[in-house]
Amino acid sequence: MAGPDTPCHGDVFHIIQHGKSLATLWHRVASGARTGREQLEARLANPRRRGEDSLLEAALETLRRNEAHAHELAADLRTLVQWLERDILSLAGPDLATRQRLFDFVVAELQQREARDLSRTGAYRRALQNQRDGLLAFAGLLDTKLDAIARTHNVARHLVREVCMLHRKSETSSAFWQGWNRLLARIGRPFHGVYAAVSGALHSTPRSSSLVENLNSRLRVYLTNRRHLKGGRAWLGLLHFVFNHRRFARSRCPERTGKSPRELMSRKPHDHWLTLLGFGPLQPQRT
Repeated sequence: MAGPDTPCHGDVFHIIQHGKSLATLWHRVASGARTGREQLEARLANPRRRGEDSLLEAALETLRRNEAHAHELAADLRTLVQWLERDILSLAGPDLATRQRLFDFVVAELQQREARDLSRTGAYRRALQNQRDGLLAFAGLLDTKLDAIARTHNVARHLVREVCMLHRKSETSSAFWQGWNRLLARIGRPFHGVYAAVSGALHSTPRSSSLVENLNSRLRVYLTNRRHLKGGRAWLGLLHFVFNHRRFARSRCPERTGKSPRELMSRKPHDHWLTLLGFGPLQPQRT
């Protein structure tokens, strides 16, 4: 609603966070099972203890099975989510058909494990399965752009794809410059133009609004802490005013730094939000 002209070709942020939260949850379950198992082992190892040990030994065996199961599921979920984030839903990656096959593989692996945790792992698997086309919408658009770059510069498509994959590496790493030199030797003079065009294609393929996510992450704290509001309309109105007029201290987009959402949308400056509320001009900070 705030930016109707801003394209968005798939919101990959929330589905990845959902998977990470699920893996973290099972890691905590495994840690809890380990703590219970260690306590019971210490109890059985106590030389002063008297009584029948068969029930405790059976409970210990159950705890060991539960711990092993939780550790295995947590490790599998962490691996699958990492594949999803780094190899399938990353902006610089393989073509759409390859991503779809990898995506279906991850869904199938989750389906094999959802019997252990139907309510959470099963729900995550269904969410992935139902949203596949939407999550991968950006990949088809990127394929079209890379094909156009290959035709424009008269370079083979697989080489343009390799230039795209080069963007996954940090420019400060030796692997990046090794790949750079290898592609420069294979492509020749058009390489620099191809690299710049691929960088522009990746930059112009947005998948979610960082501005909206930044606002949601700050607003969620206030709404969670005040679930029951008395006279909530006035409080929400004040919160609405503050977030509309509070300037961003930093941002990955240089044009947003030092500006508020109202200034970005209206393209007109305004005073500090405390001044607008009638508290007078903002005083300089004392050192």
